[in-house]
Amino acid sequence: MDDILDLHRRAAAEFDRRIAAIGEDQWDRPTPCTDWNVRDLVRHLVYENVWVPDLMAGATVAEVGDRYEGNLLGDDPKGAWQDALRTALEELSAAGALDRTVHLSYGDELAGEYLAQLTLDHAVHAWDLAQAIGAAGDLDPELVEHLWQVWSPRGEMIRGSGVFADEVDVPADADTQTRLLGLLGRRR
Repeated sequence: MDDILDLHRRAAAEFDRRIAAIGEDQWDRPTPCTDWNVRDLVRHLVYENVWVPDLMAGATVAEVGDRYEGNLLGDDPKGAWQDALRTALEELSAAGALDRTVHLSYGDELAGEYLAQLTLDHAVHAWDLAQAIGAAGDLDPELVEHLWQVWSPRGEMIRGSGVFADEVDVPADADTQTRLLGLLGRRR
């Protein structure tokens, strides 16, 4: 399980690198997530991270309720990201954390599976953010390979989740990142 924690840190670092590159005039730019601009995308990942301590402590979605609705970014979106990520990583790194059960919106999961989902989301949104701000979009190749191995067999689950756009066809000889992005409804 330590491997998934390392991979999650690497995915978060990919997103962190893109956040650091956001220019003050780029917060309203559109992203590949058609409903979100750059600020909305950053808020989404801050939102995911602020939930981690509650879920890892055994709270249900109903118990957390709307505690994290509203403006989580304030006047310092980059600082809000850093604070939320730091707190999430501390919680996920605690002894035995990945053996816990978390209560997600669709049911109970081992924390390791929850972390796998967070890892995918941080990585794909790092790419989305790069596209929005004109930054380099290549992701850590080992991370991408891992995500492809874990998530490509779950194509039906991904499509049925309603979270990602429809799968995009890619050439048979496409590199792994292009195939992963296609699986997640993105065109490289």
